[in-house]
Amino acid sequence: MTRPHVTLKIATSMDGRIALANGVSQWITGSESRARVHQMRADHDAVLVGVGTVLADDPLLTARTVPPPPKQPVRIVADSKLRTSSQSRLLNSQGLGKVVLASTRPAKGYSDEAMQGGPEIWTVPGPDGKVSPKALLDRCAVEGLNKIFLEGGGKLAASFIQAGLVDSIEWFRAPILIGGDGLPAVAALGLSEMTDAPRWRTAATARIGDDTLETYVRA
Repeated sequence: MTRPHVTLKIATSMDGRIALANGVSQWITGSESRARVHQMRADHDAVLVGVGTVLADDPLLTARTVPPPPKQPVRIVADSKLRTSSQSRLLNSQGLGKVVLASTRPAKGYSDEAMQGGPEIWTVPGPDGKVSPKALLDRCAVEGLNKIFLEGGGKLAASFIQAGLVDSIEWFRAPILIGGDGLPAVAALGLSEMTDAPRWRTAATARIGDDTLETYVRA
């Protein structure tokens, strides 16, 4: 069984920050970049985020293109402790497309309304007590989801990078500086040698409004 292709999307300031120190992140990039992200979502089978992103931003994660895509991507949340609120926009928009909570435990605590028609709960625990990136991708493959659009946050991105499971990166950079107190796009990778750093090759660079889009593939 072929592993799904994973594209990591990052939207940052020039110095690689995704939010201010207080967590404010809307909007770093411009409207043209955000429109491109919606098209990228439409081009994938699933959109994947960590529960921290859901708790902070309450996103829909739909592909809002013009015209709308014939089918919305499956929306997956890596949520090891099932903290996604039953009042979230995700769980209250299941008529727009399937929602999956990838967890380390079975479902509990959700109302009948929230569970009506979903969300699906995938139990994919890792040895560290968190969602296993590999087990999650294995389940995606079984479900026929072959193109995964990983939108963060930083901890989830780091876990996939550490596992060697990110195939390409779409990196939007806005012409602003946030500084070292801002939140990084990728959490700690635990590197001790420079030779251990994952290496990438620049495949393309494009101007998107005032932003820059850099496409990287694994070297």
